[in-house]
Amino acid sequence: MDIYTRKYVTMVTMFFFINLVNNYALNFNITMPLHMIFRSGSLVANMVLGIIILKKRYSLSKYLSITLVSLGITICTLMSANQVTNKHSEDEEGSYAFIHWMIGIGMLTFALFMSAYMGIFQEMLYKQYGKLPKEALFYNHALPMPGFLLFAGDIYRYALQFSQSVPLLVPVLGLSIPKMWLFLFINVITQYVCIRSVFILTTECTSLTVTLVVTLRKFFSLIISIMYFGNPFTSWHWLGTSIVLLGTLLYTGLLGRLAGMSLARKAE
Repeated sequence: MDIYTRKYVTMVTMFFFINLVNNYALNFNITMPLHMIFRSGSLVANMVLGIIILKKRYSLSKYLSITLVSLGITICTLMSANQVTNKHSEDEEGSYAFIHWMIGIGMLTFALFMSAYMGIFQEMLYKQYGKLPKEALFYNHALPMPGFLLFAGDIYRYALQFSQSVPLLVPVLGLSIPKMWLFLFINVITQYVCIRSVFILTTECTSLTVTLVVTLRKFFSLIISIMYFGNPFTSWHWLGTSIVLLGTLLYTGLLGRLAGMSLARKAE
């Protein structure tokens, strides 16, 4: 195996475990909104590892954005912790539920920094061997496939549950398909479009555009999740989400550009 292939295998291994840990964390009292908000802290993790590994230095606005994103995630995390403890306050398993939740938070933190390191690793790989988004997309998703055989039992069990879900009629095809299989199909299609676009954006657009697009996608996913699944979302959660979004926009420099454009118009 040559050096180039070995590095791809390393990146794919990280990709596999990051996705595995992120998905498995949902089994530890982690709500979907909290899951998405927590992962939006990738800017913070990337900056921290960039300072440590790449010896980078950043402007004051970048450090301020780190503070805002960290504050937003902390608010949402603490509010979700209160919901977990309150929900089980009258239950003998209340302390166990909180410990369960803390394990989930630890898993999300580990996956967050591993994902940031993978981004740095991928950046160095592109600089050394050239930017090949379609090739990277293929290797990242094809090579981990055998690893899922380790979870064949879980996959089979969930497949049975999917097959037992309420059937839905597909108007165009005139077929009745179990609801969960239909949702899975839609999720696979939208996820493919999203991840393919991200891989292409990393080579075709500036980092500002990529970061902004991914951030807005996460924000809209959060809104849809709240509206559709009816997850509990208090005013504190909205405050935390707004702070995360503000910090992310500040990190990209978009707020500074908008302020500069506004001043230029006033000068005219």
